[in-house]
Amino acid sequence: MNVEIVSAGEHTGPTRHFGIRLSATARGARLARHLSAEQLASWGWPYDSEANRTAALLVGELAANAAVHGRVRGRDFRLRLTLHPEDATLRIELTDARPDRRPPAPGTLAPAAPEQESGRGLLLVEALATHWGTTCGDPYTKTVWCEVVLG
Repeated sequence: MNVEIVSAGEHTGPTRHFGIRLSATARGARLARHLSAEQLASWGWPYDSEANRTAALLVGELAANAAVHGRVRGRDFRLRLTLHPEDATLRIELTDARPDRRPPAPGTLAPAAPEQESGRGLLLVEALATHWGTTCGDPYTKTVWCEVVLG
């Protein structure tokens, strides 16, 4: 597990960052959710706040997708949180090792059938986040991101 915690004093602006690499497993996804909640609490959004619970849910959904659909044996996924305090916007990014498995574009998600046990995670992301999408910065990874106003 590699952690990158950068204090706000090391930036030219008030933006805060947190990044960590975790194993692409259910345990790694669970840890991503818990670490995100802890990080938000340290930035001023307590565990029991709606903002913290919403952000933790979004991280949990994206991390679970990275562990299930973005998993490549022996490769981790990366969680990155970027907080813009001026407008209380949190950007959540999950980078995995499967650029060939891109989710549907925002606004094109089909609802899961009632009998299906999965297929609702990105619908939750779309409902709770102000924006979300996918980017591929290199031929080896993809990043699924979302933004939420913590206000």
